Amino acid sequence: MFDILSSPDAWVALLTLTFLEIVLGIDNIIFISIAANKLPEKQQKKATFWGLVLAMVQRILLLFAVSLLIGLKNPFYFVETTWFTAGISGQALILLLGGLFLLYKSTTEIHEKVELPEHEEELLEAKNITSLRRALFQILIIDFIFSIDSILTAVGMTSGIGDKPQDALVLMVIAVVISIIIMMVFANAIRVFINKHPSMQLLALSFLILIGFMLIAEAAHLSHASFFGSEVGSIPKGYLYFAISFSLLVEFLNMKYRKKEEIIEDLEEKKEVHKVKPPAKDP
Repeated sequence: MFDILSSPDAWVALLTLTFLEIVLGIDNIIFISIAANKLPEKQQKKATFWGLVLAMVQRILLLFAVSLLIGLKNPFYFVETTWFTAGISGQALILLLGGLFLLYKSTTEIHEKVELPEHEEELLEAKNITSLRRALFQILIIDFIFSIDSILTAVGMTSGIGDKPQDALVLMVIAVVISIIIMMVFANAIRVFINKHPSMQLLALSFLILIGFMLIAEAAHLSHASFFGSEVGSIPKGYLYFAISFSLLVEFLNMKYRKKEEIIEDLEEKKEVHKVKPPAKDP
């Protein structure tokens, strides 16, 4: 079953696919971090760990059911009006619901962070999710949405590799397992970093809104949706990751600038205290 690993082309495909799985999993880690940070501190690491384990199990199960997943691309319902046409498929419906869920979840999280609750009970409710089970349920939903994109990318990259039908499946499973293990190593550090810096929390939630819009646009593209005769095109993911990377770079520069300003303010305060301090009297 692992004969495919003796091929140099298979190793190149495996390394490339693993890298892409990690890149595609960044948005997943962001969501898991935000969901886990709303739990009590003792349960945050557990939620992060089990969230990624669920993601790995779910993706492997989807790989074994990849023929069913690809079959969801066929439209099962057509909409035709004077200004709008579309062929609704299972894949498009999943991405549409996932995009709407991300928009709803992200906007409510931002609202909780920027709006001051009127009552103390609302403040406690906004700070913590009621249970670990609820957090894992939310993570499981979004894992499924992100798994669709991940699996379809893996299928496209391993198409035609190996002489046996299971060769591509072996590579995809290995790539998913390796990528999830790597994400497990860094996930908690990312979660702590996001939780420690409020501006990063809002930036991460903004990324999720952006990803939600991208999922909705991708659903429209898969449905060949057309508005007033113009078909919705696909949004290249490179644009999305460039925007996220550029925003992170700007935020890191802002954090460094704020830290420098704090150091300067501390030095000025020490100077003022030293000036005001009366000279010591001679005995």
